[in-house]
Amino acid sequence: MSNSADSSGGPGRSPRWSPVRVLTAAVFALAGLIFVTSFNTAKGTNIRTDASLLRLSDLIEERSHRNGELDESTAAVRDQVDALARRDDGSTTAEDAKLHALEAAAGTTKVTGPGLTVTLDDAPPNAQAAPGYPEPQANDLVIHQQDLQAVVNALWKGGATGVKVMDQRLISTSAVRCVGNTLILQGRVYSPPYKITAVGDRAALDKALNASPALQNYQLYVKAYGLGWKVDEHETVTLPGYSGTVDLHYAKPSR
Repeated sequence: MSNSADSSGGPGRSPRWSPVRVLTAAVFALAGLIFVTSFNTAKGTNIRTDASLLRLSDLIEERSHRNGELDESTAAVRDQVDALARRDDGSTTAEDAKLHALEAAAGTTKVTGPGLTVTLDDAPPNAQAAPGYPEPQANDLVIHQQDLQAVVNALWKGGATGVKVMDQRLISTSAVRCVGNTLILQGRVYSPPYKITAVGDRAALDKALNASPALQNYQLYVKAYGLGWKVDEHETVTLPGYSGTVDLHYAKPSR
């Protein structure tokens, strides 16, 4: 006859599950679920590649190029509409002059005159801190949205009659926005170097740039880490009229 110890381990008794066995079974079950989910997501493709990111980058570039083509097409149609309107509106010379002044203020017509161009650029890839400055962080070496906005605001404050960022004219509804290391302006995407051109009195524009506290701070990074800063003056420069659509939420008559 078996003793009690032998009886407890006999085949007639149900096995006891220890916490370790339960945990092991749960881990294998979870691993299996992950493998199945990964297989269904991949659909036979390699999900560890950067192909999806590259496709997204190509799509953004293609849409930006397409938006540029649509802007040019819109501008051509608008010129035709404006020409027909001027021919058939029956307005007086004084009314036409007032309309032209409003168009100039809105930025929808070309503007020509003396001016300057400010170029901002990221620091070189191998940038090192100048003597006496701490080692740079990643954000110290790239152009930020506030840097572009500081230049634009200074030029307006300096009396600019028109401002262009890259190849687009700014109007009252324009928003200078950066996402990562790219500029998004009116539906189009740009990479550095960034060029901002203004028409106006060059001495006044240059004075406004030098007086800007935000740009004075930017100059410290130019000196410390080699961020790009260049100002080119022009005897005569022409800015294109704004050719995109205007999405207004609130408006009031211009006086």
